[in-house]
Amino acid sequence: MPELRKDPVVGRWVIIATERGKRPMDFHPEPVSDDTGFCPFCEGHEDKTPPEILAFRDNHQVANGPGWNVRVVPNKFPALRIEGEMGKAGVGMYDKMNGIGAHEVIIETPDHFKKLDMHTQDSLAKVFQACKNRIIDLNNDKRFKYILVFKNEGRQAGASLSHPHSQLIATPVTPKRVKEELMGAKEFFNYKDRCVFCDIIREELSQGSRIIYENKGFVSFSPFASRFPFEIWVLPKRHSPDFQTIEYEEMLLLADILIVTMRKLAVALNRPQYNLVLHTGPVRWARMGYWVTLDMDYHWHIEIMPKLTQVAGFEWGTGFYINPTVPEEAAKFLREIEA
Repeated sequence: MPELRKDPVVGRWVIIATERGKRPMDFHPEPVSDDTGFCPFCEGHEDKTPPEILAFRDNHQVANGPGWNVRVVPNKFPALRIEGEMGKAGVGMYDKMNGIGAHEVIIETPDHFKKLDMHTQDSLAKVFQACKNRIIDLNNDKRFKYILVFKNEGRQAGASLSHPHSQLIATPVTPKRVKEELMGAKEFFNYKDRCVFCDIIREELSQGSRIIYENKGFVSFSPFASRFPFEIWVLPKRHSPDFQTIEYEEMLLLADILIVTMRKLAVALNRPQYNLVLHTGPVRWARMGYWVTLDMDYHWHIEIMPKLTQVAGFEWGTGFYINPTVPEEAAKFLREIEA
């Protein structure tokens, strides 16, 4: 029989459609296509991107030239622009403001074909360090309220270039999806005097049926109310609301759990296209009174959503999601894959 499950953070209901039950072999995802045409992100093509904001180089090579490990550049076609003022205004009953923000590309490697699971722990830790540095820097801009890091892998997931990269967007408002998490965590803390994400970690480790992989610093698992088949969350065991407080040793552990988890996903589903999203605390100065309990109630984390099903009319009309794969079965299948 189908089952409704409630997300304990935001209160969203999900339908686990067991009668439509799909197992890994029932999915036929289109793998990520590695185009072999010209790529502006490849080493040697540095002049084809805007000048770099940040780069890690081993031997002090000159900026905007070859020899880098990770490179951060402004997006050539930004969703939001960093220049200008907010320009908030009313239009009758409506509100608007200028499209102020920041939109950056984190080029994760000079190797065009190096997928996330092909990294070493050291090389992936450099990517996390670049994200941390950029979040810290953009937190100083008082126009911004939230900074989102995300990765679109494959055209179905929204990527226009196949070279391994992530994106960072700083927004002048807190996104609705993030605000729902923040408010849900705050309400849980007000009621129980505990962090909901810490409770989730304890519950998942206790039950074990949805665990995919863990190390001493992190745990990856299929959420109880997974919206999508093979949805994965990665949470730090140490309570922290802000990704930018991560230490280098934790970066290595985060690299380990992501490499192993993504290898398992690659084996299970033939390298599916996916979205990866980092949810961290908002820019704190912006709402000091509003986020007064944030240090205690929120917990940064990563969400990974393989592109295996389509969001259709029912989902758009209700806010419910229909997931044809039981999270416990997805986790068991991934857990048992050697990676």
